[in-house]
Amino acid sequence: MNTEAPKSKVQLVTIDEDNVGQRIDNFLLTKLKGVPKSMIYRIVRKGEVRVNKKRIKPEYKLQDGDIVRVPPVRMADKEERPGPSAKLSKVSQLEDRILFEDKHLIVLNKPAGLAVHGGSGVDFGIIEAMRSLRPTQKFLELAHRLDKDTSGVLLIAKKRSALRHLHDQLRFKKMQKDYQALVKGTWQARDKAIKAPLLKLTLKSGERIVRVNQEGKECETRFKIIQRYQGSTLVQASPVTGRTHQIRVHCQYTGHPIACDEKYSEQKYDDSIRALGLNRLFLHAAQLRFTHPGTEEVMIVKAPLDPVLIKTLDKLVKV
Repeated sequence: MNTEAPKSKVQLVTIDEDNVGQRIDNFLLTKLKGVPKSMIYRIVRKGEVRVNKKRIKPEYKLQDGDIVRVPPVRMADKEERPGPSAKLSKVSQLEDRILFEDKHLIVLNKPAGLAVHGGSGVDFGIIEAMRSLRPTQKFLELAHRLDKDTSGVLLIAKKRSALRHLHDQLRFKKMQKDYQALVKGTWQARDKAIKAPLLKLTLKSGERIVRVNQEGKECETRFKIIQRYQGSTLVQASPVTGRTHQIRVHCQYTGHPIACDEKYSEQKYDDSIRALGLNRLFLHAAQLRFTHPGTEEVMIVKAPLDPVLIKTLDKLVKV
């Protein structure tokens, strides 16, 4: 993508393969950082944004070689919040958690307790931290998400073409995610697939939760028993669909909530597990199978369990 004018003047941007297929409104939101959506739509509607010298609609999808006229836009008085320092320990430690990296993508073993992106009272997340670690990387976007308290394999695209490729795999269910979860009680071998629709709800307190509800979206998670323990079971959970809190709510629905799940677990069980030293949700994205967006090679990436999870399992009694 070649820019032929400084940001204070009209920009003529030539679209390359990394932006092909992207909607013009989303392209402008990325290009004009800090400019509100309302202003983006206004300049498109007024014809200030042109593609190949022609007016376009906000849903127009960019083509290879398109020349986009980006008008000068007065930024809000409030400057865009800078990203976190690469020297901050939470940020610098991510370097050691990179499982794989090439010119197309980064595969990270995400730590628990760090959101994937900033916002809603969170100063910064994984994506902002990675942009600080890779300041010369023009494009860096999450290919999918993990809950803040979940650890494990996370894909970050370094090219828009790679992001589209990975999104297509997710959309057509060609990417397999295998999680490990420690759950309450004895998981029944017959419970190999849980199909229960999920509905997002907002409580009076403002807290957002997910419940099994016939009005919700179709949802399926497949389970395998890895190891039985006294009072607990370590299971492999493989979501077929990708709904919010899917594994956590399906486990709760079967009567086997995940250890130390603040939203969906049970206090008495959690207290017994915390006594063993566990201080986080026991849900870990252990393995991801996908097709590399550049080489078309099938990749299987594994993320080792964090030490606190291993120590917890070591203290449980196998049955």
